[in-house]
Amino acid sequence: MRAYTEGLRLAADIGGTFTDVAAFDEKSGRLLLGKTLSTPGRLVDGIAAGVAKAGAQFSDARIFLHGSTIAINTMLERSGARTALITTRGFRDVYEIGRINRPDAYNLFFNKHVPLVERALRFEVAERMTVEGEVWKALDEAEVHAVCDRLVAE
Repeated sequence: MRAYTEGLRLAADIGGTFTDVAAFDEKSGRLLLGKTLSTPGRLVDGIAAGVAKAGAQFSDARIFLHGSTIAINTMLERSGARTALITTRGFRDVYEIGRINRPDAYNLFFNKHVPLVERALRFEVAERMTVEGEVWKALDEAEVHAVCDRLVAE
């Protein structure tokens, strides 16, 4: 078992606008903070700027933790790339129908969610798994390639 040594803990959170860095010096108990603009073209540049702004160095870090809200923000804002979904034949609409879980079952004014992938971009391919996770009908890879070719063409 490795002996515990005190050091610097670094953590970064990349958001759509800002990158936040926290550096905790375990020896002194000091918490250093750095906030910079996110750099979408090269995310690590925003992290490096935040580390520098906090007055820390990567080389002093014993551990580095990373989080990001970019993906969830992209989904919530629906600002990402046009997306398609390939699913098992017969399950194209399950994604939209859902499990009929709604918080207020008797609310006549309930609005269903708008799916992230529109129906026209949901494709079915032949394959089937059992409830135990065993292959019942093997994936038709040629069918997957055909769907992909169609998507590339569109």
